[in-house]
Amino acid sequence: MNIINTSQRTLKILAMIIWLMGVAILIRKSGALFSEAYALNPSFWVWIAILLGVLLGAIKTKYIFHKSCKKNIARINALETPKLWQFYRPQFFLFLAIVISLGATLSWMAHGNFPFLLIVAILDLSIGTALLLSSLICWRNKEFA
Repeated sequence: MNIINTSQRTLKILAMIIWLMGVAILIRKSGALFSEAYALNPSFWVWIAILLGVLLGAIKTKYIFHKSCKKNIARINALETPKLWQFYRPQFFLFLAIVISLGATLSWMAHGNFPFLLIVAILDLSIGTALLLSSLICWRNKEFA
């Protein structure tokens, strides 16, 4: 077996690792943004924003992220000779680089601005929540087996 060849199961594990790294990073990042917003203005709006982030994440799970997760698993299952780098499509890596850069820029721009901090934190929390919930659905349905 060539070192670049791998199994579909390995690709699914790599895909899930990246997916869950996104969860950890976004939950941590949104927590820091919410903390900064609370330090600026310790009001109930921060708690409302957290609830809104989780709610939006659940909606994104249903309409975007779970479908995306299932689609990627189906794509991996269809690979005849999987290669180590094929756990996501090349376009996904480009998209991920753009989204990470945009998220970092928005977070940097939001410092010290209460409403902007809440908006960016809601966005990050909603994506982190959607990633987490969609991964749990995929695990529960044994789509990574």
